[in-house]
Amino acid sequence: MEQMTSVQLAARLAEPGREAPLLLDVREPAEHAICQISGSMLMPMNSVPARLAELDPARETVVICHHGGRSMQVAMYLQRQGFERVANLAGGVDGWAAQVDPAMARY
Repeated sequence: MEQMTSVQLAARLAEPGREAPLLLDVREPAEHAICQISGSMLMPMNSVPARLAELDPARETVVICHHGGRSMQVAMYLQRQGFERVANLAGGVDGWAAQVDPAMARY
């Protein structure tokens, strides 16, 4: 399983001509309301199995949570379901705020 840093994700999102990965945010709605990475899709961790059909197993997917623990579990689950292009955002949105977007709210 790929571990992606916030800096690596920011660079990937900035690459011209490359399809952006799906940013799958698995936090709870209250957490997402505080801060989120622009363009992310909210799908709380406990809803992922029931909503699996909404995801494209062929699309590059970066799973995001607050610090990287829940997203790691979801990324491993997705891999077990046949998703081959999955990465965990190490450090989560907190790492993104610290390394990429210092104006982002933190909790």
